[in-house]
Amino acid sequence: MKFNRILVRYGEISTKGRNRSQFTSRLRRNVLGVVSDMPKIKVEATRDRMHVYLNDEDGEEVMKRLKTVFGIQSFSPVVKCNKEKDEIQKTALDMMKKVATNKTFKVTVKRADKSFPYDTNELNHMIGGFVLKHTEGLHVDVKNPDYTLQIEIREEGVYLSNEKINGAGGMPAGASGKAMLMLSGGLDSPVAGYLTMKRGVEIEAVHFHSPPYTSERSKEKVIELARILSGFSGTIKLHIVPFTEVQQTIHQQVPENYTMTSTRRMMLKITDLIRAKENGLAIVTGESLGQVASQTLHSMSAINAVTSTPVLRPLISNDKTDIIDSAKEIGTYDTSILPFEDCCTIFTPPAPKTRPKLEKIEYYESFVDFNELIEKAVNNVETIMLNPQSKGNHQEFEELL
Repeated sequence: MKFNRILVRYGEISTKGRNRSQFTSRLRRNVLGVVSDMPKIKVEATRDRMHVYLNDEDGEEVMKRLKTVFGIQSFSPVVKCNKEKDEIQKTALDMMKKVATNKTFKVTVKRADKSFPYDTNELNHMIGGFVLKHTEGLHVDVKNPDYTLQIEIREEGVYLSNEKINGAGGMPAGASGKAMLMLSGGLDSPVAGYLTMKRGVEIEAVHFHSPPYTSERSKEKVIELARILSGFSGTIKLHIVPFTEVQQTIHQQVPENYTMTSTRRMMLKITDLIRAKENGLAIVTGESLGQVASQTLHSMSAINAVTSTPVLRPLISNDKTDIIDSAKEIGTYDTSILPFEDCCTIFTPPAPKTRPKLEKIEYYESFVDFNELIEKAVNNVETIMLNPQSKGNHQEFEELL
């Protein structure tokens, strides 16, 4: 049986009060974003539920995409029929015939239309009995059934579903403001972006590209990572910063063991300027405490000194195996491990300072007007808007994987 709509149940949105409509509106926008290539789909968001009207679009594909949208607790494919007893029974039977044999079920009826001639108990027995009579291998279990046939009687018709699919939970991305994600081509930062979006933050990604030291493939890899992340929010804006001149100047002017600290400071400065232009409220990084030289507490303190903007580090206490498992779960792992290096890995010094002193790095940087170089980089940023259906190198990357 072909279902014609999907019923979406909210997650944490349900706990919100007067501003619930802002969260539901944002969730509707995000849902429309992940199905932007399906123009027939209509989405209606009410206070308690959301209805996705398929209008002959591919329902299975839509449900696949809904699984990744934050703010959805669960959803169900729904069939609508007329408010005639015989048609309700026939529709219920057709739905239950598709489930496996030797399973248990129960019928749960919600009678929103009180003018309907049968009460809830009558409908439960009437429909459940009809299904039992015309099927083999199904049994009733009202306490712990394998399937629950949910039926809702409304003024405009009857809605039936027998499947509940878990969503991603969390809050709709964008409901809690905007932050800039410092997105490298590695494993950590995409996972950090994912976790930040799950708490309702819209992210815009910032990537630092240093040609000819970093290849076009490296840039394409990051674009693909941003495209994957857009599946959790609908869209993502990616800012690609030309970083070659800044990075070359650092390696000419700053002592080798301090170059990593200075590089991270300049990246943070540039990201903060882009954040201000884009009205962001915070910066997100994929740092995990002690994982590399630039992620010790001493290094973080020296790097953070360049900004008063909050820097969020969702992975701060995670070890590498946790991060790898998360990357596999969200679908970024295979792309992250492709052998196209970013500017940080290519310019890593052999013995980076793990306990850099702020006064020393400020002294080393004082001999160059970095502000001029930073302004030039910000003015030449390339910005790309991505969604899950973005064309370009996606097919190429699928072939590489």
